[in-house]
Amino acid sequence: MPGTVMIVDDSQMVRKQVARTLLAAGFVVVEAQDGADALVQLSSVIPAPALIVLDVNMPKMGGIEFLQSLRGRGPGFAMPPVVMLTTEGDPKLMQQAKALGAKGWIIKPFRSEMLLAAVQKLTETAPATD
Repeated sequence: MPGTVMIVDDSQMVRKQVARTLLAAGFVVVEAQDGADALVQLSSVIPAPALIVLDVNMPKMGGIEFLQSLRGRGPGFAMPPVVMLTTEGDPKLMQQAKALGAKGWIIKPFRSEMLLAAVQKLTETAPATD
């Protein structure tokens, strides 16, 4: 059974678009409007998200800062896989995110099939069959 995915993006429209795609595939979705909101929610989401879809540019706390905070949580914290979903195509940012643990980088606007394939691969979830 698919797990929980946290969507962290300051655009409500993007969050809803991603949520629609993931809900249709059977995932449970939790939404956060920026990195600071996501950090607060991570302490209360049970079970912990199987994956995080994360924007780079957000108010309060952006995606890179969020990744740095996750990395700083210490050895007892199991960081879920993170897929960056952003308008940014800067190779330096990509490299920085990867060094902080991001497993994928998808440029907006995105194709739902591409996002779903990445999420399924990283959560090791097989597509539902009828």
